[in-house]
Amino acid sequence: MLNNQGVRAKLAAVLEPPARGLLKLGVSPDVVTIVGTVGIIGLSVGLIAQGMFLWSLVAALVFAPSDSLDGTMARLSGRSGPWGAFLDSTLDRVADGAVFGAIVYWYASQHDLVTCAAALLALIGGFIVSYARARAESLGLTCTVGFAERTERMLFIGLGLLLTGLGVTLALPVILWVLVAVVLFTIVQRLLHVRGQALSSAQTP
Repeated sequence: MLNNQGVRAKLAAVLEPPARGLLKLGVSPDVVTIVGTVGIIGLSVGLIAQGMFLWSLVAALVFAPSDSLDGTMARLSGRSGPWGAFLDSTLDRVADGAVFGAIVYWYASQHDLVTCAAALLALIGGFIVSYARARAESLGLTCTVGFAERTERMLFIGLGLLLTGLGVTLALPVILWVLVAVVLFTIVQRLLHVRGQALSSAQTP
């Protein structure tokens, strides 16, 4: 829902000045993508996995913009293409795995296996949501329905980390289970949506 064209256009306008500045310094979009991912991995291992949730959000404010900044840089420099899109999507999965893996590690250290299960289910479900879209588009179909896009999933996690870091102990566990439900609903939506397109195509003479 937050990935619509209007939101993207506004975000791109905000990111254009720093994007132009980095390009003038000779920094490539790929470097920004990689640095952002390494930063997310670092804050996941060094902060989230240690239960330092508030500090992890502060660190995320530094690295999270790279997820959109690299695309803006690619567009401005005329380097948009399959490689950049592939690298960005692949490293997004790596970053997601680091964040959710760190959450699992922390709650495992607290002997909270129920929350560990929620984090794992949310991670796996998120991967399926992303894969469903990629696979559908590779078949020439569309698959953008559903609420649980990556941006929304990360906002859920950010809210959980914030509230838990502020002392609302059950916030992240509850939000993780809500996220599991939303992700599962999105998977079903996408399956039905793609099935409808496939059946319609098969019936077209």
